[in-house]
Amino acid sequence: MRPAFSAQVLSKHRADYEVCDACGFLRVHEPHWLDEAYTSAIAAADTGLVMRNISIASKLSAILYWGFKERGAARYVDAAGGYGMLTRLMRDFGFDFYWKDKYCENLVAPGFEYQDKLGPCAAVTAMEVLEHVTDPVAFVKETLAAANAQTLIFTTELYEGEPPQPEAWWYYAFETGQHIGFYQRRTLQILGEKLGLHFSSAGGIHILSKTAVNEGRLRLFTHRAIAPFAPWWIRRKLGSKTFADHKAMLAGIV
Repeated sequence: MRPAFSAQVLSKHRADYEVCDACGFLRVHEPHWLDEAYTSAIAAADTGLVMRNISIASKLSAILYWGFKERGAARYVDAAGGYGMLTRLMRDFGFDFYWKDKYCENLVAPGFEYQDKLGPCAAVTAMEVLEHVTDPVAFVKETLAAANAQTLIFTTELYEGEPPQPEAWWYYAFETGQHIGFYQRRTLQILGEKLGLHFSSAGGIHILSKTAVNEGRLRLFTHRAIAPFAPWWIRRKLGSKTFADHKAMLAGIV
């Protein structure tokens, strides 16, 4: 790693950023303020939370239904699932999704927490998570192993070329102090190679999987002409779990 730049986070801590020329991984060197940054698991400044989850759920449903040929039988878990919004949306669309998060309260999808007794998952999702972790290799390995899955579907903003200057990229999120790792496409390709996984990416959705995913098809499923309308079609085909979950909650089954 070589020094990239320094900046102030949380309006008071000096953060030294360093980059790897071999893979493009950019990170904060020793982010000692994380306990302070995570007094709330989700930063109040994250005003894009709701719209982001709606957009991601639309793309994800298209990928699973048409790309992975999912017809409602497989199980999925949203790792670091936050308030449970994505889990609830995906269940509303007809997918058997569960929530998991060490640090956040499940407010939106209570009763659908992932437990080992549920068995293996077809895939794990981790949306806007990798920029928060100190060791991405360990995170991917542990996350897949915990769900006995072979596919990780995730989001994180990518950069190209030299690290963007501090004032030029909003994704650093200096004000919250929670974003500490940043990636290029080649970073994620090398990460996949280290773990024996294929990498593919399109429409802001990234996939690491034992089975190669066709990027052309991924680009099609995440296109703005298709993804926003996918939930309407898929919900009709799979059958939404909204009311069934409602009855299960009232009956105390979950």
